[in-house]
Amino acid sequence: MAAAGSDKSSILLAGIAGLVAGAMSMAAGEYVSVSSQADTEKADLEMEKRELANNPAYELEEMTDIYIQRGLEPELAAKVAKQLTEHDALEAHARDELGISTNSKARPIQAAFTSALTFSLGASLPLLVVMLAPLVVLQWSVAGACLFSLAFLGALAALAGGAPVLTAAARVVFWSASAMALTSAVGRFFGVAV
Repeated sequence: MAAAGSDKSSILLAGIAGLVAGAMSMAAGEYVSVSSQADTEKADLEMEKRELANNPAYELEEMTDIYIQRGLEPELAAKVAKQLTEHDALEAHARDELGISTNSKARPIQAAFTSALTFSLGASLPLLVVMLAPLVVLQWSVAGACLFSLAFLGALAALAGGAPVLTAAARVVFWSASAMALTSAVGRFFGVAV
């Protein structure tokens, strides 16, 4: 909008609309995605319950094979599979066969809220810059503030994950700057200053 020559109030209004639309879009997408994951997990667990009820010997053998593949000796694998099956067969199969953990159960509403909140927080910085920066340097101020915060967040995420900080920050800045340049070019191409 700044590249198209819009006034500050129009840019701010578009920014707020973008924040709300983006937050709702991220929340909806996350809700649908995590709900689908939860549905799949539930269906897998139901199928595993039926398999455990219909053919417990095969399921015990399957668990033994899983533990052998993970490096246990066959006798120990059989003992572990038997003990875990006796303790809670469904939980053991969910965790070791299906990769479903009861500790990290899919929570669609929590995921949607978190996604909307983090998007809103990230979109707040450009809006703050729009409110404070003079119109003549607005486009560059918003771009600079966004790239700085994206580099910082990319570095922070890399640090938290044990990845190379400089590489992560540079990757985020490169692709974000490319997206901003393309967006700005579209704004200049289609923009009509009135």
